[in-house]
Amino acid sequence: MKALSLLCLFTFLSLRVYSQPTESYPVHPDAQVKEGVPKGEVLKFTFDNSKIFPGTWREYWVYIPAQYQPSQPACVYVNQDGIQWQAPTVFDNLIHKKEMPVTIGIFVMHGRVKAANPDAALDRFNRSFEYDGLGDNYARFLLEELFPDIETKKATDGRAIHLSKNGNDHAIGGSSSGAVCAFTAAWERPDAFSRVFSTIGTYVGLRGADNYHTLIRKFEPKPLRIFLQDGTNDLNIYAGDWWMANQTMERSLIFAGYEVQHTWGEGAHNGKHGTAIFADAMRYLWKDWPQPIKTGMSKNQMFTDVLLPNEGWQLVGENYSTSEGPAANAKGEVFFTDGPTKKNWKVGLDGKASLLPEKSGNFHGQAFSPDGRMYATTIATPKLMAYSPDGKLTAIAQGFTGNDLVVANNGNCYVTSPSQGTNGLSNVWLIRPNGQKVTVDASLGLATGVTLSPDQTLLYVADNQSHWVYSFTIQPDGTLANKQKYYWIHTPDTADDAGIGGLKTDRDGRLYVTTRMGIQVCDQAGRVNLILPTPNGKVSNICFGSENFDILFATCGNKVYKRKLNVKGANAWEKPNKPTAPRL
Repeated sequence: MKALSLLCLFTFLSLRVYSQPTESYPVHPDAQVKEGVPKGEVLKFTFDNSKIFPGTWREYWVYIPAQYQPSQPACVYVNQDGIQWQAPTVFDNLIHKKEMPVTIGIFVMHGRVKAANPDAALDRFNRSFEYDGLGDNYARFLLEELFPDIETKKATDGRAIHLSKNGNDHAIGGSSSGAVCAFTAAWERPDAFSRVFSTIGTYVGLRGADNYHTLIRKFEPKPLRIFLQDGTNDLNIYAGDWWMANQTMERSLIFAGYEVQHTWGEGAHNGKHGTAIFADAMRYLWKDWPQPIKTGMSKNQMFTDVLLPNEGWQLVGENYSTSEGPAANAKGEVFFTDGPTKKNWKVGLDGKASLLPEKSGNFHGQAFSPDGRMYATTIATPKLMAYSPDGKLTAIAQGFTGNDLVVANNGNCYVTSPSQGTNGLSNVWLIRPNGQKVTVDASLGLATGVTLSPDQTLLYVADNQSHWVYSFTIQPDGTLANKQKYYWIHTPDTADDAGIGGLKTDRDGRLYVTTRMGIQVCDQAGRVNLILPTPNGKVSNICFGSENFDILFATCGNKVYKRKLNVKGANAWEKPNKPTAPRL
């Protein structure tokens, strides 16, 4: 019986091996050396001075086309895992035929941290960490470290190397983990890499890349052009199914309105098919250059519901120390603070920011009340203050330090505060119109943003140290019940929490959440439908302003931005309104 079992196993493995297709691809004409075509040169270097990947050593090669002139910075193609695809020959031919621009090729290996005693220990191999890892580390490594190092080198004939700084002139590609690395670099920095070549891409669960097919559908589209290749016999292992993942990526990209082309085959996890189609992929990625790649139209319904065509982010002001606490009064004028400088700013209905004469006393959160006063929390003193329109300052309550706040139409004020007491958890306070303060929750790690549903029957509170926004039912006496981890918020791979800050709702019941990934817009059922990154990648708080309350204002570190939307904000000081029921 044991011998029979071994025979069956051997037969199964043999059939599996021999069932793999024999891959044979003709050599692409543009991957062959041709007489009369100027030949570029390939130089080899090493780099061991990374601060982003400390302690690593790597080799890299630089292809310099014969047509390159130092007076004109060259376009760039970056490839992970060194020289692949017979790329130098392909570049020679396509540049000669003017089917791609004069392009310097950079072929870089992953980093290794060398063992102190190679006879007794292995190097630390950084390939999966650098390539499969999400976030902007690898893009920063290229832009801040490797590119500057390359520009210190020279061709053998003495030509200096100058790389274009324009992201429209940059392409990046790779195979397997090198492919997802290329996509990640472009995804994180579309201003720096606009064209992506991906073969047998590892869009699976090694280090979180299986999230891309979801994020692509939710993020506002980016100006990228992508070429995908994979085969039906690619890997299917513990981390996922490569063939299915690549098809899912393509469907997500098409859904989100990206320029994407693909070539599917029957190949396995190797570079044979990629080599055969590399020249055609380069033609596609560089077509119409130097015309910039444009963003497409997503099929995501919330994009249509919330966003307006051709209405992007606009700068309101900059060079603040730390902008915070945006709040709109009944006119739609927006006020925000520059906390460390103790300055208050006002954005008028003309969209211009002006400095107010009085200092704020280091206000943090701000919100207007039904009687027109502006409530504010302070960092320096444990008080809840209120400014009247004539500038009179009144202490509403004291004995606690406030973070963010919202004032309901009935005058009840809800305030989140940082850590309180020995348990290190945060309090949520109810401040009644008579100044009485009541602790209504004391169990969040770090309570930050707080806002009301449009009908003012629910209170939403963010826990900055998690990826949750909590929903509470507001009782007739203002206290809270039915606590629920309700809104599931996306967290970047580079952090252990979503970094949730400010919260606001629109009149249709959507919740807008400021996070490390941008402003995440949720439906009433608690699901993120849309993610809006800000131009500088930062956002701490938001509010709706303007005469119609249809412009979203965002405090983003040293800058403040605004964006006109197709929705109107729900103002807590107004009479509550009942939104339509959500799709469940």
